[in-house]
Amino acid sequence: MDLKKRLDEEEIALPEKTVEKLERFAVLLHEWNQIHNLTGARTIGAIDDNIIDSLYPLTFIKTPETLLDVGTGAGFPGLVLAIALPETEVVLAEPLKKRVSFLKYAAIDLGLGNVTVEAKRVEDVIHEPFALISSRAVTNTRFLLALTSHLSDEKSAYLFYKGSRVFDEMAQVEGDLGYDIIQKNKRNYLYIKKHAT
Repeated sequence: MDLKKRLDEEEIALPEKTVEKLERFAVLLHEWNQIHNLTGARTIGAIDDNIIDSLYPLTFIKTPETLLDVGTGAGFPGLVLAIALPETEVVLAEPLKKRVSFLKYAAIDLGLGNVTVEAKRVEDVIHEPFALISSRAVTNTRFLLALTSHLSDEKSAYLFYKGSRVFDEMAQVEGDLGYDIIQKNKRNYLYIKKHAT
């Protein structure tokens, strides 16, 4: 099934040009992955699965003005969100050189003027507080909140792509956080909208 049909099924509404960019991204990643081993997604279909996973939160989050993606890897979710949100300033923090090379190449190839790639660990990134901080499969929630504390303020929201351990992780987080856990297939999307006071 093509990506456009799958997006329609998930009720993720995107302009045609955006869908074309996402398809182009899938082709680029597929080509690079055969040489550089950037992701476990080995086929266009598997890459499309990751694109849908990255984009699904657009059905429930507020569109941020600025977005930091921690440990972007091969582009999930940060680069995919940057394609879908051209008005959002997106910073991708990724320390691994071969992934950084791909992210920079893809951003240029796709004409993403809203993307900055920071070739460093998130704790070394210097920036004003972000409206939204996202991360997929990097570390536990409590540690992620601590790692990004210098890049957030009381208005910052968080979007963490989690598995089944999210409930245990939230039990370990101190403070009064306002959050939702949206479940879809085997994914738990943790959307934290309110800082501890």
